[in-house]
Amino acid sequence: MLSLKKPNPTDWLVSQNKYQSKKTSLKAKTISVTAGKGGVGKTSVAVKMAKLLAESGYKVLLLDCDTNLSNTVVKLGLPITNYFYELVSAQREFDDCLHKDGNLHLLSGCNGSIDLFNKSLEIDRVIIDILVNHEKDYDYIILDCPAGITKETLTLNAYSDYRFVVVTPDKSSVTDSYSLIKILNKEFGVNDNHLLINKISSESQYQRMIKTLSETVETFLKCRLHILGGVKKEELPDDHFDTVLLHQANNSLHKNFVNIVTRFTDEIEGASGLHDLHYSAQFQQDVRLTV
Repeated sequence: MLSLKKPNPTDWLVSQNKYQSKKTSLKAKTISVTAGKGGVGKTSVAVKMAKLLAESGYKVLLLDCDTNLSNTVVKLGLPITNYFYELVSAQREFDDCLHKDGNLHLLSGCNGSIDLFNKSLEIDRVIIDILVNHEKDYDYIILDCPAGITKETLTLNAYSDYRFVVVTPDKSSVTDSYSLIKILNKEFGVNDNHLLINKISSESQYQRMIKTLSETVETFLKCRLHILGGVKKEELPDDHFDTVLLHQANNSLHKNFVNIVTRFTDEIEGASGLHDLHYSAQFQQDVRLTV
C-alpha cells in the first residue's frame, strides 16, 4: 500500500534540488515526456513510446501525472476509473489500480474527481513515492507530465533520468520549452535533455529549429540537447490521428516513431534497443549539434 507518511524519500530530493545520484541500483529508467505548453502532442508521444518499448520486450509503466484528467485512457480506448484516488486514499493496492496489456502497465489519472481535488496532495511527492516503491519492478517508467513550469512538473522532470521535451514550430511552444529547460537548469541543476520536434512541415524547418534551440541552449545555459528526431505533420482529423498513431503499424508515422525510440534505446542501452522494428524514415539524420 502506498505510504504518504513523512519523512519520505522525496524530502531529501526536493530540498537538495540534486537528482544525479538518487538511483544507484534500482532497475527502471525513468523518462518524463514534457513540454513548455500544451497541445504539442506530448501525451500521444508518451503513449506511443510506452507501447513500442513494451512490444520490444521491456516491462513498462506509463504513469499519467495529470492525475485528475484521463487523457491516457481515452487515447488508448480504456475504461475511465478513479483508481488513482483510491490508491492515494489507501482504498486499493497499487497492482489493482493498473490497466495491464502484456508488458505495458498504465496508472491513469482520474476524470475530474472531486475527492481527489479536495485532498490537497503534493502530487510530485506522491508520484515520486510511487516511483521509489516500484522502480525495481520495471525496465522503463514513462511519466506523461503536465505541460508548463509548475513546481510539481519541474520536480518530476528533475527526478527523471531522462526528459523528452516535445516542441512544435509554434513560436510559443519554442519559447515556453526554452523556459522549461532554463528553470530546470538554474533551479534543479539539470544539464541534459532530449528534444523531439513534432508537427514539422518541411526538412528545412526541422533543421532551423534544431539549430536555433541547440545553439541557444548551449550558448546561454551551457546545456546539452540530445536530438531524437522529428515527426512530420500529418493532415489527419484530430479524432483520427491517435487511431493511426497508436493502433496502426503499417504507416510512415509508426515507422518514424520506431526510429525515434530506437535512437534513444541505442544511446542508453548500447547496441541493443528496437532493432527488430527498425525502419529508415524522413527527418532521422544525425543532427545532434551539441551532443
